[in-house]
Amino acid sequence: MHEVSLCESIIDIAVERAVSDQFNRVVSIRLEIGQLSCAEPEAMRFAFPEVARETIAEGAALLIEQVPGRAWCNRCCHEVFIKQRYDSCPECEHYPLDIRGGDAMRIRDMEVE
Repeated sequence: MHEVSLCESIIDIAVERAVSDQFNRVVSIRLEIGQLSCAEPEAMRFAFPEVARETIAEGAALLIEQVPGRAWCNRCCHEVFIKQRYDSCPECEHYPLDIRGGDAMRIRDMEVE
C-alpha cells in the first residue's frame, strides 16, 4: 500500500517545517486528497498513526478533505466533474478529457505547538 510511503513523506515535511519554524509538536494535519489522485483516504487514516509513532506528529489528528475530479471537454467546452480518470464527458460522452483538478494530494495546513 503506497499510502504508508505517502504518510512517511507527510511526516518528513512536518519534521522539516519543525526545524525551520521552530515548533515541537504537530496537533493536526489537514490534507486535500483529489478524487483522481489514487490515494485512498481510509488507507491514509489507517496508516498515519503508525507512521507518526515516536515522531513530532504522534497523536496528531489527520483531517482529510476530498477534492472532486474536474476535467475540460474540448468537444462541448464544459468543465465537468468526473469520478474516475478515464471517464467520458457526462454532458456529451466525448473522450478523452483534459484533467483540470482533483488529481493531487497536498498538505493544506498544520496546527502546531
